[in-house]
Amino acid sequence: MPTTAARPFPHERALLFTLTAVQFTHILDFMIMMPLGARLMQVFGITPTQFSLLVASYGFAAAATGFLGGFVLDRFDRRSALLTLYTGFGIATLACALAPTYEILMAARIAAGACGGVAGSLVTSMVGDVIPPERRGRAMGMVMTAFPIASVFGVPAGLILSGWLEWHAPFQLLALCSAGILFYARRVLPHVPAHRSDNHPVRQMVEILTHPIHRRCFLLSGVLVFAGASVVPFMAPSLITNVGLDERWELPLVYLFGGACAFVTMPWLGRLSDRHDKLHVLAVVSLLAVAVVPFITNLGPGPLPYTLVTTTLFFIAMSGRFAPAMAMITNAVAARYRGGFMSVNSAVQQASGGLANLTAGLLITQTASGQLVGYARAGFVAGVAFVLTVVLAAWLRAGAPHAARNPAPVATPPEPV
Repeated sequence: MPTTAARPFPHERALLFTLTAVQFTHILDFMIMMPLGARLMQVFGITPTQFSLLVASYGFAAAATGFLGGFVLDRFDRRSALLTLYTGFGIATLACALAPTYEILMAARIAAGACGGVAGSLVTSMVGDVIPPERRGRAMGMVMTAFPIASVFGVPAGLILSGWLEWHAPFQLLALCSAGILFYARRVLPHVPAHRSDNHPVRQMVEILTHPIHRRCFLLSGVLVFAGASVVPFMAPSLITNVGLDERWELPLVYLFGGACAFVTMPWLGRLSDRHDKLHVLAVVSLLAVAVVPFITNLGPGPLPYTLVTTTLFFIAMSGRFAPAMAMITNAVAARYRGGFMSVNSAVQQASGGLANLTAGLLITQTASGQLVGYARAGFVAGVAFVLTVVLAAWLRAGAPHAARNPAPVATPPEPV
């Protein structure tokens, strides 16, 4: 019999729109901390290392709950699990908006990461369950546009709100958006039955962790995130203190232009991933990332157009890698493992992102005048990770060739070899 993955969902666009909206708020909740870095360091009197810990706490919390979710997520209806976790995410985001101190904000960030990270893994699981393999790259590209949408609309709006009001305002807006999306999601999301297994949850987890193809996927996924997370958290503080951009008006332009161009290129790259070998698409985009990252991390005072061109190319390259890479990973995993695998995969990504944040925080210091020193070292680490991403993707394709190719329509996705 065909599995759920093979049956076209009658309202596919509405489903993908909803999943993109859920992913948008989850990504924005993480991203909004980065452009607020300079303000938060000033308000709370914290160091760059303390700020990097505040950013990393979200990822580490998501990693812990993602690993635990790997034991049980395949035993629950995807819709019920996603709605429950997303409700917790909205409440935690509201707590961030109300946080009066650094310590309370840290606790709220941990709670938001604990719920939001696993909700994000369920989004990609539902794409794999509902969208057939021949359209999965395009669908993944659409869901991944949550990143540039957050950059185009969310981050500039958050910066403007924090400039007009104070830093709590972006989280208040995000909590309100989450409530509206939750209401819509309850009406649109389909029930995706649990993939029942006779395996004990511990045995299921052992199989997820020890399968040779899964291990290759985890490595690829972790390095994929590590590369960008080594640079992104300190990009906004560097543009303010090192380049001299105005926080209220010029910095939002960086996210507006970069996000708008990435919003256009990501679906296009998703379609290319469905037509061509996904590894080749990933390699070309990663080459652009390697070329651009030294310019980003060595930017100094200069013309605004030059800064915008450089940052926009970085947005395109960094975000464009996710559509082909995540489509490869999703294709390589059998449906019976997908929920638990994606939860563990989310844990790997969040932990990798948190480790990258801390690594950057240790490499970067702040002078008495407020300038950041050592950002170029973080850029070098990111460049190595960009190259390693392609190497690991080639290793995954060697073990699971179907993961990278555009498959003919089939009733069920191929099992990992």
